[in-house]
Amino acid sequence: MSDQFLPKTFDDLSQAELVQWVMEGFRRTMVHYGCWFREVEYQLGMKRAVDIETSAGDQSWNIMITRLGKLLGIELENGVPKALNQMGKEDLLKLLDGICVNWLANDGVWFQAVEKRFGMDTAKRCNDTCWSRFSPYEALRIKELLHIPELGGLEGLKTALAFRMYARINKQCIEDVDETSFIFRMEECRVQVARKRKGLQDYPCKSGGMVEYPFFATFIDPRIETECVACPPDAHPDEWYCSWKFTLKQK
Repeated sequence: MSDQFLPKTFDDLSQAELVQWVMEGFRRTMVHYGCWFREVEYQLGMKRAVDIETSAGDQSWNIMITRLGKLLGIELENGVPKALNQMGKEDLLKLLDGICVNWLANDGVWFQAVEKRFGMDTAKRCNDTCWSRFSPYEALRIKELLHIPELGGLEGLKTALAFRMYARINKQCIEDVDETSFIFRMEECRVQVARKRKGLQDYPCKSGGMVEYPFFATFIDPRIETECVACPPDAHPDEWYCSWKFTLKQK
């Protein structure tokens, strides 16, 4: 392409092109934020990274929402759009459901993008490593927001499982085994239900689950051990897709 057709500065762009670059700015900010978290986690460990993210995230969010609120004419109240504070619980829950579905869609899009170019094995390796970071992060954020004690025990884990992103879009249940253990079952999995509806076999998610669930439980309470009862490609009854046993060990 000849240089004469290339814009020299942002001022050379059309209104429609500038809209695209505004959206690009949001996208790069999101990726850069993730790059910072990943590197801090690599350098300092997950717990310190989450502790730093709690501070940096709150400050960054406040800076961004305040500036964008002024530019877009969005009235803020207590650091969030006033419209959110005026929404009822039912509408807020619907909004939360939409956010959780978007989160899952984002996960699926990344998986499929890698799978399309490099195959299923590579996509699964990326997926499992991603869960080794996201699962602890989610556990630690839930502990922070709900003030679950450092050694949350089984009750802390039960509570935390109910506040995961998955909890709003999947159907799950808990069955107590005894005073030291309980079984968690995913009765309806949005991904697996969709595959079943299309006539596809279960997605073999056990390798990811063997990272996701033990990491999540350990970061709620390091005394909790995780055992997979069954998870695809394992055989399972029609009543649930995967099942996990959590046991509190006195170490």
